[in-house]
Amino acid sequence: MADELKHYFPMIRERKELLLEIQRKESLKNLYEKLSREMKEEFINFCTGARGAKILRDSFFKEVMNPEYSPEHLEEFLSIVLKRRVKIVRVLPNDSTRIADETSLLITDIIVELEDGTLANVEIQKIGYAFPGQRSACYSSDMLLRQYKRVRTKKGKHFAYNQIKNVYLIVIYENSPSEFHKFPNIFCHHSRQVFDSGLQLDLLQEFIMIPLDIYRKRKDNKPIETTTEAWLAFLSDDRPERITELITKYPQFKSMYDTLYQMCLNVERVMEMFFSEELRILDRNTVQYMIEEQQKEIEEQQKEIEEQQKEIEEQQKEIEEQKKEIEALKKQLQMLQK
Repeated sequence: MADELKHYFPMIRERKELLLEIQRKESLKNLYEKLSREMKEEFINFCTGARGAKILRDSFFKEVMNPEYSPEHLEEFLSIVLKRRVKIVRVLPNDSTRIADETSLLITDIIVELEDGTLANVEIQKIGYAFPGQRSACYSSDMLLRQYKRVRTKKGKHFAYNQIKNVYLIVIYENSPSEFHKFPNIFCHHSRQVFDSGLQLDLLQEFIMIPLDIYRKRKDNKPIETTTEAWLAFLSDDRPERITELITKYPQFKSMYDTLYQMCLNVERVMEMFFSEELRILDRNTVQYMIEEQQKEIEEQQKEIEEQQKEIEEQQKEIEEQKKEIEALKKQLQMLQK
């Protein structure tokens, strides 16, 4: 499989050659030893072409999709999911009003302004259940508020609400929440606010949700048939045979893989990226552990409430029985009095 990718990317090196370079340089050797066994194997597999790059890794995604120096890649992706031509004019800083420690749940977060003034936020999420609909609504509202403040400041007394443009939240799930699995044949969900009466008003907020795990499960061994499927395969599949199929049918992806495999020539840089990624994974695992512990605590509290409810019900039954006994005694007393 490595030879298959090496045919397209001749800069890919042999495993023995790569390990020899690591052993020769003390800085590389020390950094390599800090990696976990799984991360070491992934690093070697990527650099030797045994596996492709996991594009959803923050460092890889931003390397090939960075809108500051490769806007055409993100523009094409956004054009596909938004179903209209997209031109990025600038990247916005992530200085929103979100809670700071939420960043540990994110893989990637890119906010861009498009040619017509609309905003698009691309989020990549590993922990699906940590990004429910409510959180999506908050992120979208955050974008809308940022745009409102910016336009109002710029326009001053000439401000009008129709100067505010749409905001798009695109969430890419590596592992999607359970709600998505009720739709096993749908890989891209698009939502906008509408009225049941048919009233037409532009409420500005739109959502695109992409569950990559459902795509992988449904299209695992089937050919790539559309440009949308090509993008989903690019984002989710690191098998060499799939990458070969992708760049053969859709040559525009070859330049992105070229960028990644050129990086491998700088072994120290790539290894530092993997080391940073491992620290982020540990951070996310810590957060996930905290979420799971909180969930356990909630479940335990729920059990206590249910047990208390049972006790209350039993006590209620006893009270009802005592009432019946009292009524029976009253009747007996009345009969005796007569």
